[in-house]
Amino acid sequence: MENGSQQWRFQGNKRLSLTSAISLRGLVEMLIRNLSTDDPRPTTPLGNGDPSRFPGFKTSTTAEEAIVDAVHSAKYNGYAPIAGVPSTRRAIANYLNRDLPYKLSADDVYLTSECIQAIEVALAAITQSGANILLPRPAFTFYESRAAYENLKVRQLDLLPDKDWEVDIDAVEALADENTVVMVTINPGNPCGSVYSYDHLKLVAETARKLGILVIADEVYCHITFGSNPFVPMGVFGSIVPVLFLGSISKRWFIPGWRLGWLATTDPNGILQKSGIVESITGCCNITSDPATFIQIRYAKKIKICIYFINVVLLLGYK
Repeated sequence: MENGSQQWRFQGNKRLSLTSAISLRGLVEMLIRNLSTDDPRPTTPLGNGDPSRFPGFKTSTTAEEAIVDAVHSAKYNGYAPIAGVPSTRRAIANYLNRDLPYKLSADDVYLTSECIQAIEVALAAITQSGANILLPRPAFTFYESRAAYENLKVRQLDLLPDKDWEVDIDAVEALADENTVVMVTINPGNPCGSVYSYDHLKLVAETARKLGILVIADEVYCHITFGSNPFVPMGVFGSIVPVLFLGSISKRWFIPGWRLGWLATTDPNGILQKSGIVESITGCCNITSDPATFIQIRYAKKIKICIYFINVVLLLGYK
């Protein structure tokens, strides 16, 4: 790149421009830039899952007051530990344990800046030269753009619309080869709204085990379900196949801007530890940012209260 007689040695990262162009945010921003400023009609944002933009969705005042109290206390203005505040990691583990046949510990949970960063950490941890991943189609577009940034090859796995958007198991086996390392599942489905049954998820787990690959389970919409199928976490099948499952507080609490998510490992057989995936996750956390400390600490207290009331309801026998 020349400027007169001067030759500059730097230039923009073209890989970032290319991967950003296929991201949901990139597409939405492109549409917004091309809206006519002379058109008086109002626009409705449908490009991302942000319920806070609509007046009918508002988080509880208790959650808001907890944040105010945390800030006023001046106790949580410092840096948090790399993987997150221990009490918050423990609270999230206890919350997830309600749905699992075995118990997670705080060490199995890594706090992230929303579920987006959990995806980044998960894909970075499994990246290796020549590797490819099986990504459902249709799916949340961030996976494809982030995989491209990590130089992970994507093999598109078409879901089955006539079977409630289930995973095509035959296609999984046909697409996978010796370089396949991961299959991604999104349940409840984004954007299709599907909720997979216990039997279907077990079949997915058994197929992944047969192929020797792990599962990244995006469960950011967990328990926000309608219809006859109850939500079943992929971690239930952690004894069959190791699972990295991802979540956040944004959807159920209507607070995506608070930016608190997690990556949790369900691996009772210790396969992720032996293969170095856990070490890679920790290494990635060491070189990335983390959620605000006051958000972490207050969420720990809120989730403990939530678990208490859930246990009371279960004790009373209500559904």
